[in-house]
Amino acid sequence: MNISLGIDTGGTYTDAVLVNHATGEVLASAKALTTRHDLAIGIAAAIRAVLAAPNKTGGPIPTSDIVLAALSTTLATNALAEGHRGAVCLLLIGYDREQMARWGFDRQFATADVVYVAGGHDEHGREVAPLDENAARTAILARRGTVEAFAISGYFGVRNPDHELRVRHLVEELTGLPVTCGHELTSRLNAVRRATTVALNAHLILPLRELISSVQRTLDACAITAPLMVVKGDGSLVRAEWAMQRPIETILSGPAASAVGAWHLAGRRDVWAIDIGGTTTDIARLRDGAPILNPDGAHVGGWQTMVEAVDVHTTGLGGDSHVRLDDAGRLSIGPRRVVPLCLLADEWDEVVEELDRQLTLPPGKRPAEAGEFVVMGRPAGARLSPAEEEILRGLAERPLALAALAGQRRAGALARRQIAALEARGLVRRAAFTPTDALHVLGRHTPWCVEAARLGAGLLAQQLGIPVAEFCARVVSGVAQRAAVEVVRKALADELGRAAWHEETAAATFLRLALDGDLQAADDNEIGCAITLRRPLVAIGAPVAAYMPEAAHRLHTELVIPPHAEVANAVGAVSGSVVMRQRVLINPLPEEEVLRVHLPDAPCDFARLEEAVAYAREVVSERLAEQARAAGAEQVEVQMTRHDRWAPTRGGGLDAVYLGTELAFAAVGRPRPAR
Repeated sequence: MNISLGIDTGGTYTDAVLVNHATGEVLASAKALTTRHDLAIGIAAAIRAVLAAPNKTGGPIPTSDIVLAALSTTLATNALAEGHRGAVCLLLIGYDREQMARWGFDRQFATADVVYVAGGHDEHGREVAPLDENAARTAILARRGTVEAFAISGYFGVRNPDHELRVRHLVEELTGLPVTCGHELTSRLNAVRRATTVALNAHLILPLRELISSVQRTLDACAITAPLMVVKGDGSLVRAEWAMQRPIETILSGPAASAVGAWHLAGRRDVWAIDIGGTTTDIARLRDGAPILNPDGAHVGGWQTMVEAVDVHTTGLGGDSHVRLDDAGRLSIGPRRVVPLCLLADEWDEVVEELDRQLTLPPGKRPAEAGEFVVMGRPAGARLSPAEEEILRGLAERPLALAALAGQRRAGALARRQIAALEARGLVRRAAFTPTDALHVLGRHTPWCVEAARLGAGLLAQQLGIPVAEFCARVVSGVAQRAAVEVVRKALADELGRAAWHEETAAATFLRLALDGDLQAADDNEIGCAITLRRPLVAIGAPVAAYMPEAAHRLHTELVIPPHAEVANAVGAVSGSVVMRQRVLINPLPEEEVLRVHLPDAPCDFARLEEAVAYAREVVSERLAEQARAAGAEQVEVQMTRHDRWAPTRGGGLDAVYLGTELAFAAVGRPRPAR
């Protein structure tokens, strides 16, 4: 029997499934905790667990039967949603520094380390200024050893990538560090968004390399020789080596796999899929069994990218969302992900002791950070300040209470800012009360330390003056309400366009009246309203049974929780095809009486349109098919769609003015299994 191994490394759990490669039947599944400090531990645990789990074949499954391994991951999505970014230098070629600052575009570049280099091209791919290689060389050398990766974006670099390629060569020659060019990720205009996208890609290179290396080591240790593939944000698959060069394309990898898995497991083709994980909640619309893609680019964690991916609404809501009280004393859930207290205490006994000590303090003498801890995160990839190194040394042996860690230093406020900066880079992680802790207190999910969850809940419940059980019930209900609200926001955005519904007074009021259970039960409301979601909700993820029945009830819709819902992402990971896309523009140059074809490596000129189209079809089809095979495909087919743009003449005659042509290529193939 040929078997596929699907793996999903999420923010909280690592899932693994074994699937019949021919029929798609799930044979076995297993879960393990994601170990963020060393992903290999959790990955190895999940893979070994699924290999040892009872399966539908009735006997052990030989690893030689595994012909394909595929990974979907929320690593990139979570990193952007949580604001974790490494040390990246963005080299901008031909951008106007004053214009970027005047319009606030420089705040969108996803890194503070931005270097402006003279050079660049115009919209036709013609050089407007020579490249200042000396300035580029100086900037690169000044950052050698202090950054983790470089990103390069040339003004109109998608129309002529020559300057980007020359600076890329300098980075490789002088540093050997990872480097990405904007034209490699998109062929669309919008210089600011392209710069943001390539900078985010650079931020993600090292974390994704660490993840893929961990998976590959585990596969080798288990004698699994099948090729490893990774799910992209559009639901397609690529070889791991390809993904490591373009990690930005794996943003929304987890949501894309979950949408595919929801369709595969539920057998419903026209639904809303909602995936509640540890860190985020992802909502996507399925039409005829396929997730809808967003041609404008994925929007994640406040960043608008140019990566075509599943049209998913991602919000910082999950089982590990930080539960706290805001300045007005109101319950707040997310978007920050933290380690649940119950999970931290399951490994470290002193956590319960510290929580108990804090709870015995008079409320007026408790520190603002009561109930919160700091633990080690990922290894540092760049140079740290002495103060940062001191903080990490203090966490090397055990987690520390945040209040105690800040109090050990004379400048407590400065220490808190330093800890926050380390947390933003993923070098340390915070532990605090979460919805998962609330479920432990209520006895609805108790794999870890219930006492730590109860103590953490007590610290917050006392501030509200309510019993612990009531507080935890409010947390669970709050997650259900937030999930329902996010589904409505996504549906409204699809109908009317993206809008800040929560900031518009009337819209926010109607949402609360329709979806807030307390308001619905109140007798003094003059207005009553309800919202009906017309298509079913397919809910996947480990905790959905705890939250989604109430959410579906508030939305007056059918709820489907399919079998294997808790590992749907891993199932979706082995259900995609390999797809490579390329967009080519042909523009007229009237003053030169030629047609310019903007190819990925350099522009070419032709006298006649059909000659230009034929050349682009030949070159791009061959190159794209080659890329698909390099990405792990077999039986590759290339399709091209053509759109000619014409404008009517002012007089309204039969003649029209030719404006240009867009050619869209797609190479599609089956994932190539081991033979």
